[in-house]
Amino acid sequence: MRLIISFLFLFLLNTAVAQPTKEFTEQEYLELQDKIRFSINGNYDDGLAYVDQLLKSKNEERLTFAYGVSSYLYQLKGNVAESDKKYAQALKHLQKIPETDNKDKLQSYLANYRGLSFWKRGNYAKALSSYQEGIKYSTKIKDVIQILRLKANIAMLNESVGNYQLSIKILRQNDIYLDRNESLYEKDLFQNSKSNTYINLGSSYEGYYSKNRDKKYLLDSAEYFYKKAISYSDKFIDNNITAKLSLGNVYVFKKDFKNAEKIYYDIAFYAKQVNSESLYQIASFNLGDLYYATKKYDRALIFLKKVDSLSFKSKTIDNSYFKSNYLQAKIYSIKNEPELAYKHSKLYLDSYEKYEGNMREEALEVNFQLGTADLSEEMLDVQKKYKYEVFWNKALKVFYVILVIGIVFFLIKNIRDKNKAQKKMNALIEEFKANLEKKEIDKTEIEKSKIENPVIEVSDLEEVHLKKENANLSIDEAKENKIVEKLLALEEKLEYLNADFTLSYAAKKIKTNTTYLSYVVNKRFGKSFGEYSNELKINYVINQMITNHLYRKYSTQAIAESVGFKNAVSFAKSFRKRTGVSPAQFANNI
Repeated sequence: MRLIISFLFLFLLNTAVAQPTKEFTEQEYLELQDKIRFSINGNYDDGLAYVDQLLKSKNEERLTFAYGVSSYLYQLKGNVAESDKKYAQALKHLQKIPETDNKDKLQSYLANYRGLSFWKRGNYAKALSSYQEGIKYSTKIKDVIQILRLKANIAMLNESVGNYQLSIKILRQNDIYLDRNESLYEKDLFQNSKSNTYINLGSSYEGYYSKNRDKKYLLDSAEYFYKKAISYSDKFIDNNITAKLSLGNVYVFKKDFKNAEKIYYDIAFYAKQVNSESLYQIASFNLGDLYYATKKYDRALIFLKKVDSLSFKSKTIDNSYFKSNYLQAKIYSIKNEPELAYKHSKLYLDSYEKYEGNMREEALEVNFQLGTADLSEEMLDVQKKYKYEVFWNKALKVFYVILVIGIVFFLIKNIRDKNKAQKKMNALIEEFKANLEKKEIDKTEIEKSKIENPVIEVSDLEEVHLKKENANLSIDEAKENKIVEKLLALEEKLEYLNADFTLSYAAKKIKTNTTYLSYVVNKRFGKSFGEYSNELKINYVINQMITNHLYRKYSTQAIAESVGFKNAVSFAKSFRKRTGVSPAQFANNI
């Protein structure tokens, strides 16, 4: 009865608090749209909260927009699967809308957000196709604001693939159109558009300068536009951070390290506050680059290692990751640490080839799709870009040659050690076979001796008497065989793996005294008991390494403990004495 009452109570409660779907006025809808667009500049969760409000509507147009913009917001948060899911939902609602100007406007919005998502994923060819599709719909209904947005995104895309001059040309045209059509914008939306335009212009000039270092005026232009972007970005956190970070890069180019350092530390501090690992990674790389430029190599390494750590954590190979490894290779080369220099130069080349290979494919695809009269000019830019890269590839090859010369002696030594270990290992395997055969022969002889010469157990008093009576310890062969037989029995039980397997321990086990046992071991095996014990342990390890692939993966300390050595150092010393190589070298050469 209580369950039924509880169920009825919950049902009535849910009915009472359930929020009905809400229809927005046109003004409310436009205000929500603007709030969502502003959230794209940093406050993604706020944007998704506004989207949730829109999703309460039954209006198909508003639902289409809500799902479309949320697909890009989820992409900005790094959630690709949710981004694709929201975009698919947007398309379903779009299909329910009749053919009108509003539908064309929505199709342009969706194309833009889809293009932005592809751009974030590094798929520039698909991004360009989406932007061009959006322009087609916006041109049809003469939506100037949306056309300018899409052209700005195309400019960003061109900058990404190295088409800096075309990017600058588009953005300057957009800036003029923005001023001419200011009346079409709400104040905040206009400020946001100007901020974006100036950031993109600064970025394009900076990129253009990076490929043309002799043209200092390009750097002045980049600084000018970044400062203008900051002045328009008070309300837009993401834009403000981006512009400041980029301005810091310009200061580094201009060797104004003091101002650059201050900006980077401010950004790093902000990134920690908002828990943005991607922003902190960028700030860390920039600080590492700055300290490298000022020859503060140890400080540079601290920040460059942070870049590597964050890249591994996010499993992302980006521009900062492979440039970080490039700088680390240079630093370790300067510090005369060839192994670390080689390691980081290899990491740089591997990631560089993958990253730049993808970029080249995207650049060619973008330029092919542009199909404009400026294509030949842009292809010249691409050729210049490749020429620059070829120059650096040659420089890196020279750098590699220097590194190889520096470590060639280490490589030769490693090769010789490897060959030596291989020969030693083969000899040990043959030796093990021979030892097994010898043990079988010894057992047969002992058994035969037991039949021919029965042994009478000797008491401890008699042993003492014999010791005193004969200082040379002349033991009869039957008793000697008995001791050897019991010693071999201990071997079969692997007693020697015990850390306490000493002369006194073994003597007690086979019921004789230490003097007799030491004498027999020395006579039969030609070595002291300690040497005999160590050899058994080492032989066991060798046999396990040869026959058990899992055993090879153990650490030296673990192997030492498994055979009764108290520490890895003494074990490794005994192993090298027996085999001529270290345990790790032996395991690696099997």
